[in-house]
Amino acid sequence: MPFRDIALLVLLCVIWAANVIVSRIVVTDLAVPPLFFAALRSLVVVAALIPWLQWPGKDWWRVALVTTSVSGLGFALMFVGLQDATPSSAAIVQLSGAPMTVLLAIVILGEKVRWRRGIGIALALAGVLLAVASPAGWANSTGLLFIFAGAFVGALGSVYLKQIDLSPLRLMAWAGFFSTLLLFPLSLLLEQGQVGAVTAAPLPFGASLAFSGLVVSVFAHTAYFHVLQRNEAGVVAPITLLTPIFTILMGASITGDEVSGLMLVGGALAVAGVLVITIRPSATFFKGLLVRPRL
Repeated sequence: MPFRDIALLVLLCVIWAANVIVSRIVVTDLAVPPLFFAALRSLVVVAALIPWLQWPGKDWWRVALVTTSVSGLGFALMFVGLQDATPSSAAIVQLSGAPMTVLLAIVILGEKVRWRRGIGIALALAGVLLAVASPAGWANSTGLLFIFAGAFVGALGSVYLKQIDLSPLRLMAWAGFFSTLLLFPLSLLLEQGQVGAVTAAPLPFGASLAFSGLVVSVFAHTAYFHVLQRNEAGVVAPITLLTPIFTILMGASITGDEVSGLMLVGGALAVAGVLVITIRPSATFFKGLLVRPRL
């Protein structure tokens, strides 16, 4: 892999890690309702990608289900979870998406798994459970349930993503469109105080929304797909494991996360397990979203 692609991937990992920190601040310090934030983020994405919003054809319903799973719904559940969970613990629990993707591919697509990936799955899940069992993780367990649900939804969407024949930009455009249609009504039904939270701190909120929608989704994921087109997914995906590491470092230094030794051991086991999973070949699902199951 060229050095420029490695450097770009490291930058993308920093951006994705920073997004967790920013999102935590938005839904806690700024008190913005999480579903509303996810809906506005999706609206920003679709507004930026309108030229690529070309009708996907008779399989539009499949596109709607899959793109909503790996985009708006996954982000919404993460934002809900971050109201209670710390970014550090959330980063570790999000690693459960990789083993869940493989397990779902076994059940749904008939994926064949040999002993090496079996060990990777076991290590990843054991690491996540160990991190959650730590005092810091257990204290945030309610939020981590939503983080886990978001990882599961993203994993389910990732399993079917390979069956959709759309370019990355069209994929993200429709992800924003269908997510917007889902999340705005949910926010109106389940949340309150949306306008008041935004008007209370318009500049910080506007900057956070632009970062999450334009920098994280439009720029970072477009760049990521370009790297994937130039390199093997089995080489690219392991580098994205820097994301949870950067998230833990940022969480400890910026949001004051309590990071215990038990959580670090669990995180190390989870990263090792996901690393084993990502370097093994797969014939049925898209490995590019094993570690990053969101658009």
